[in-house]
Amino acid sequence: MQADGGTRTAAITGAFVAAQDAVNGLLAAGKIAESPIIAQVAAISVGIVQGTALLDLEYTEDSACDTDMNVVMTGAGHFVEVQGTAEGAAFSRPEMDSLLTLAEKGITELMRLQQQSLSKT
Repeated sequence: MQADGGTRTAAITGAFVAAQDAVNGLLAAGKIAESPIIAQVAAISVGIVQGTALLDLEYTEDSACDTDMNVVMTGAGHFVEVQGTAEGAAFSRPEMDSLLTLAEKGITELMRLQQQSLSKT
């Protein structure tokens, strides 16, 4: 795993794959009868840099953004965490809504990649 600005979100997204892979192994070996995992999860960072909403901020963008937000969601589209901070300028409700929409699109793609990765194990 490689992470730049979004180390926490990358850790959450990667940890789900590792946990699901381990559970799949335990299920296949008959060590457990059912999965303790109740939902797929993934996380991503979004932010506003010079008036533009960006997905998956790299370090230079993260350190210079006006608004920084981390979003964690389940496969059903429910929010586990939304943590947003006005670092350079306060953000409006429409800006927050656009960041959440952008994060949801990114998380949907991450979940597709998680499933793709798990299908190869």
